[in-house]
Order: sequence, then C-alpha cells, then structure tokens
Amino acid sequence: MPTGPAASERIAGRVTRTAALGAVVVLLCGLTLALAYLNKARCAGAPFDEDGRSAAFDVIKDSDVCYSDIQFLWLGRDINEHVFPYISGGITADGALVGGAVEYPVLSGALMWAGALGADNDAEFLLHSAILLAPFALLTAWLLARLAGRAALLWAAGPPLVLYGFHNWELPVVCMAVAAVYVVTALSRYSLRTRGILAAVLLGLGFCLKLYPGIFVLPLMAYVLTGGTGRGSDRRDEPGFDVRGALLTGASAIGTVVAVNLPFALTGYEGWRASITFQQLRQADITTNSIWYWGLRPIFGPNADDELSFQNAVTVASPTLVLVAFALAIWLGWRRFRATGTFPWVGVSGAMLCGFLLFHKVHSPQYTLWLVPFLVLLEVPWTLIGGYLLADAAIGIGVFRYFYSLGSGASVDVIERVVEFGVWGRAALLVAFFFVFVRAVPRGLAPAPPPIRRFDSDDLVPVA
Repeated sequence: MPTGPAASERIAGRVTRTAALGAVVVLLCGLTLALAYLNKARCAGAPFDEDGRSAAFDVIKDSDVCYSDIQFLWLGRDINEHVFPYISGGITADGALVGGAVEYPVLSGALMWAGALGADNDAEFLLHSAILLAPFALLTAWLLARLAGRAALLWAAGPPLVLYGFHNWELPVVCMAVAAVYVVTALSRYSLRTRGILAAVLLGLGFCLKLYPGIFVLPLMAYVLTGGTGRGSDRRDEPGFDVRGALLTGASAIGTVVAVNLPFALTGYEGWRASITFQQLRQADITTNSIWYWGLRPIFGPNADDELSFQNAVTVASPTLVLVAFALAIWLGWRRFRATGTFPWVGVSGAMLCGFLLFHKVHSPQYTLWLVPFLVLLEVPWTLIGGYLLADAAIGIGVFRYFYSLGSGASVDVIERVVEFGVWGRAALLVAFFFVFVRAVPRGLAPAPPPIRRFDSDDLVPVA
C-alpha cells in the first residue's frame, strides 16, 4: 500500500469528497421531504369537523392525489383519542379494529401514537408524523451515500420519496434495512460474526415496524455462514463454515422480535393479536393493486360465490408462490456463492423482496420505498430503473384518479388503462429485478476477487 505525503493527501481528498457528497445528498433529501409533506398537506387544513377531520380530505383526496394513510387513520383507530395502541384493543367478527388496535406491527403503532401527541386534528397529526418520520429518511440518505455514492440521489431526490414519503409509516423500516447493510458492509473493523449479529438486531427491529426486513435474515445468515466476501477478517483462508455465527445471527433477530413484542402481547394480547388477524383477513380487492385482482379476478364470475372462490384461490396461491420465490432466490444465491466464493446476501434479499411484492395479495403504492434502496445499492441498469419509476407513477398517481373517476361517474377507460400499465409494467420489472439483483455487483465496490477454492459438501465443518 502506498505511503507518504501524496498517499495521505489522496486519502484526505477522498474523505472530503465523500463527506461533501453525503452532505449534498442529505440536503437534497430534506428538500424532497418538504415537497413530500406539501404534497400530502394539500388534503389537510381548516375547516375541521368535530372529530378533527379536514373538510377537504374526502372531497379532493383522490381527485388531487393527496391522499395519505397517515391522515386517513386519524379516525377509526382511536388515534384521535390518543389511546395507546394494542393494550385495550381488539378486532370484531367482521374484521373491524376497535379500542386502539391498529393493523401494523407494534413499533409502527407506537410511532402512530407518538405522532398524535399534541394533535387535535388530522392536519396536525400529519405534520407531527412528518417531523417524526423525516429523520429516518435523512439517515437513510446519508447511509446510502456512504455505501453507493451518487446513486443515493435516487432515494434522496427521486419521485417515490415525493409520492410516498408521508403516505404511510415506511421511512423507519427502510432505514432499519439500509442500516443493516451498512453495518455489514462498512464496519469492517469488527468481525463478520459481530456485524451479522448487529445487522440481525436491526432487521428484527425492522420486522417490528413493517415485517418485510425479517425475510432478509436468512440470506444474512447464509452470508455469515459462508464467511462473507473473503476479505480481511472475513475468514477467507480458514476452512469450513461458521455455523455458530449463522445461528447466533438468526437467534439475534428472533430475540429482538420477541423482546419488542412480548410486553405488548402480555399486556394486551387481544389488541396485539388483532393486527395479525386483520392482515390475515385482508382480501385482494380493488384497493390492493396486485396482479391477483387485475389478473386472476376477471377469470371468475361476478356473483358472491365467485368472489369467495377467487379469495380462497388467492389465499392458497399467494403465500405458496411467495415461498417458492424465496427458495429460488436462496438457491440462485447459493449458486453464485459456489461460482464466486461470496454469497450475495444483499442481492438475494432484494430478489426475495421482489418475490414478495409480486405475489403478495396486497401491493400498496408506498412499497416502492422498500425497493428503492436495492436499486441504489446494486448495479442495476438505469433503463430498468427508469421503466419501474414510470410504471410506479402510473400506479401512485393513476390509481387515485381511477378511484375518483369511479366515484364521480366519469369515464374510466383511459385511466383504467394507465393503472393496468402500472400493475403489469411493475410486475414485469419485478421479475427482471429478481434475477438481476442476485448477479448484480454492489455499487461502490470492486467485483469480488476470483475464489481461491470452491466449497464442497465435505467443507460443511462447523467453525468454533
């Protein structure tokens, strides 16, 4: 490694450029978040009814595309009554949440409650929630800039953050997922096993926010098991697999989830369980933007029995195909490991997310925020990214205009075609991303060196 004044100057210059880029990305992210708030705040403001609901909300939320779940859920979950969630809530026989129960995991419910503190109407609730959520987006921007350089601008200044930054409570969970990647990738002074355990804790916290980071624990375990990238402390020259490290990684995620959920489950089991029951009962209807509604539903007839048959088919097919996609992603990742000596845990995680988004019965528009960090972190063709953003905008904007047209009695022919373009364009690109992610090189990192040796079945020896 070169030493001396010249080398020191190059290192100092690189550090300065990295810091400057991080500052620019965070600043732009702040400006984008301001636009995101103003976009949703168009639906909020005086006059208010006796429950604190903005009079404009029900009038323009679809026509002006300013709807947000945050503002909508001011009513219906006892948030306006400042009831702490889960403790005294439950779910009725027909699937209605009551008494403070909400449909999200416990940490998201706690954020909803915190955002309502001091709020007397839905406009204040939206503002307080935006202030609470914004730091997570800013931290995500900084982490992505450190990991992937200028590509982080896709997160910080891209259309998805404007459309969905304050649509729901997605920003904290995205931050947890990105922070887990940062811990594994950037904190190289610590052992891989330590980094894996810390990242698993973050993914466990993410699971307690919106579930999906929990699926990344399995590829992370495989990464720890196989010794990481084979550089430095990642055990390249040591034979065998780190079985203990992989098990500790998985146990750390599970322990985190149990530790966070147990107080809620013990204090108010019915309210805690209601969030799970609600999601189990949710159907693939016109509000879910899924391939099931737009692709499978037309095959069935129009009557109630046909609707029941459709929902039963989705109940079986959706989780089955999600699990098949997960298994395929792990298998493809293992093949890459056999060929390169490195298990691509970030790429496999992204592929698993694509399988989930494609086959789950619900595909809310704001889920795009889950995917964007993978488009930043991995070398994905920008043409595919541009195509996905276009299809996503067709959903994120078009679906609300579609609802408005349906409600107003206006013609829906054109806007329905826009929504269909969004649904199927997004689905096709998720299939493409599934395979691209597994083989993609992380941005900002040189390709892994050729492996010194291959791992065969005889190498399955636990490492203490």
